[in-house]
Amino acid sequence: MAKEWILNSAMNRFQLNFKRNVGATSEAIRKCSPKTLEEWRTYYYTNVKSEQHIEELGKKLYVKITEVIQAEVASVTEQDCIDYMKQLVIKRTYDGYTTEIQTIYGQLQAILNITIEPTPDEWDRLFNVDFFINVNDKYLGLQIKPVNQGLQLPEIFKEYGLQQETHKKFTEVFGGKVFYLFSQKINGKKEIANKEVIDEIAKEIERLKQL
Repeated sequence: MAKEWILNSAMNRFQLNFKRNVGATSEAIRKCSPKTLEEWRTYYYTNVKSEQHIEELGKKLYVKITEVIQAEVASVTEQDCIDYMKQLVIKRTYDGYTTEIQTIYGQLQAILNITIEPTPDEWDRLFNVDFFINVNDKYLGLQIKPVNQGLQLPEIFKEYGLQQETHKKFTEVFGGKVFYLFSQKINGKKEIANKEVIDEIAKEIERLKQL
């Protein structure tokens, strides 16, 4: 299994299985409609690519693995592996998280046609708020929570209960309520899952305008 994984990874990396190298195999086998493996083998070598051509690709794959990949593997240090794992677990996860948040508040900005600003670090610590909207020097808060197909919702509702006091303090200090926006991937695109909150935010904006 390990050997097959190496062969498959190298073949894909160097595109040796691409159509330009091995031909349109899916189309060819349908056209052949073989009843046996031998029938397909004969058809392929006769009508698509020669056996010698495939053997040459195999030799090229061997060179890529034993010279190119082997040299690359030899250059990898223990520190490279440590740095990669840290980057994967910390930086890439964080980058994906912040990109998702930016996508969500960007959608909300476009819908409400209003500026949304990130909170100062102090507000985040004191009030558990990610973004705010300034309405006549009164602020309403927003907290964005990525969720995975509802699996995290119990944890989020528990967290919401713990944060209620800090959100009440935000309202006391700045006048506006704090709203949760749930971010969820829908049909491959990150969207606001609880769209009903958009109307609630719009109403709060109008309320603050009257103060």
